[in-house]
Amino acid sequence: MTDIQYFQSYCIGSEITLTGKHKRQLVSCFEKPIQTSEAVLGGRAAVWTIRLDDIGPAVVKNYTRGGVIRNFNRNTYLKFSRYRCQSEYELLLFLDRLGVSVPKPIAFAYQGKFFYHAWLVTREIENAQTLAEFSRQNPDTARTVMHELSRQLTILLENQIHHVDLHPGNVLVDNENKLFIIDFDKARTTPQNRHKLQEKYIRRWQRAVLKYKLPAALNNIIK
Repeated sequence: MTDIQYFQSYCIGSEITLTGKHKRQLVSCFEKPIQTSEAVLGGRAAVWTIRLDDIGPAVVKNYTRGGVIRNFNRNTYLKFSRYRCQSEYELLLFLDRLGVSVPKPIAFAYQGKFFYHAWLVTREIENAQTLAEFSRQNPDTARTVMHELSRQLTILLENQIHHVDLHPGNVLVDNENKLFIIDFDKARTTPQNRHKLQEKYIRRWQRAVLKYKLPAALNNIIK
């Protein structure tokens, strides 16, 4: 069961027992200046890595905005129903139980009530790179990895889960060629039938492959 505790000016939720030292370590990340990824299709979230005592390497994601709005509102959100960090945290727990390869969630945190900043903490996938980067360096192995991605997406389709920004930058591959789907922010269940949802996945994915001139082997997203 998720326990939400107040620490300094933050609310931190987790199913793991977090010590005062863990919380201080996390807050030190929350208060760092925003920095974004420069990787191919790296996304707009600001991320830091940290080693939490007795837990291990972790990634802290600061939710940030994209587009024009980021010029005057970088990382403040208005709460309508649920905090987006909590929604993604709980979805990752659910997906892990379904057998989808996702980063193991450790905690979520927010600061503020109606206008808030948000963070998500997950276990680090060590020695990993995006599928976009991996496919350029290992085009032949990428074909094998795509078979596993297809299996993972079948689980999402069967459970009517729409990852709204699925592209090769939101799939990581570690040094054992195991893949992980990341960035389920704004993901949701949808009443759409499987065929329509599958078409959305294929269109979004293939648009990214074409735009970034990635190997054609990545086009076969669903078998």
